[in-house]
Amino acid sequence: MRAVLTVLSYTCWHLWFALAWPVIAMAEQASIIVQSTTSTANSGLYDHLLPRFEADSGVRVNVVAVGTGQAIRNAVNGDADVLLVHAKSAEEEFVTDGYGVERFDLMYNDFVFVGPPADPADLLAASSATDALARIASSEALFASRGDDSGTHKKELSLWRLASIEPFAASGTWYLETGSGMGATLNVAVGMDAYLITDRATWLSFANKHEFQILFEGDPLLLNQYGIILVNPLKHPQVKAKAGQVFVDWMIGGQGQQAIAAYRRDGKQLFFPNAR
Repeated sequence: MRAVLTVLSYTCWHLWFALAWPVIAMAEQASIIVQSTTSTANSGLYDHLLPRFEADSGVRVNVVAVGTGQAIRNAVNGDADVLLVHAKSAEEEFVTDGYGVERFDLMYNDFVFVGPPADPADLLAASSATDALARIASSEALFASRGDDSGTHKKELSLWRLASIEPFAASGTWYLETGSGMGATLNVAVGMDAYLITDRATWLSFANKHEFQILFEGDPLLLNQYGIILVNPLKHPQVKAKAGQVFVDWMIGGQGQQAIAAYRRDGKQLFFPNAR
């Protein structure tokens, strides 16, 4: 039933868009709001992409960078034209519930465990992401969690569940919840010699590493997939659907995908385009 409703919503959207296009074209101002993540903002990706998009399209993009959970809530409330986040199941629910038109894979990178060089939980010997968490919990080594319902936080919680570990009982002891974005949580972790999970792009862009290093990586469970969605104007008539669709099409098209692939920090590629 939910799948049927999704198809009907998408069909209604295209019918509405075809009928309303001339009105939209005249009424819309050439600017949109993109609700997005702190990781994409902290990485510098938008500073690289948006001047190119704006030069090509004439559409100005205003990015609101918050955790994925908050970005989705903002979009549900109609405070967005486009949603660009990294929590696929939540994104698919957003579309199924009628708040988004269609979800597209956009790009990916991965999550990594970083920590102090002393490595008190011996993460360098970990065999998997869940083993890394088990080592942290059993040693009661400090671990900094974003605790903010972001995509990174959602990934962390899913890994704790897979490891059959409940960290919240240790909240305030070895398990530290910052309620902050990725950059701020990295600063807390570095200041307290705590482990944490971060997306690789933010880590590569982070300037306050001190002696911290990546201590575990490479588990397929650490894939970090980003998606992009036009907010449904059938739910929120104020959505700038034409300009938002221009942005979505550019990002998943050849120009946007090439621009994503070209973005590097210190010679390293931060995001890998995979729109289909």
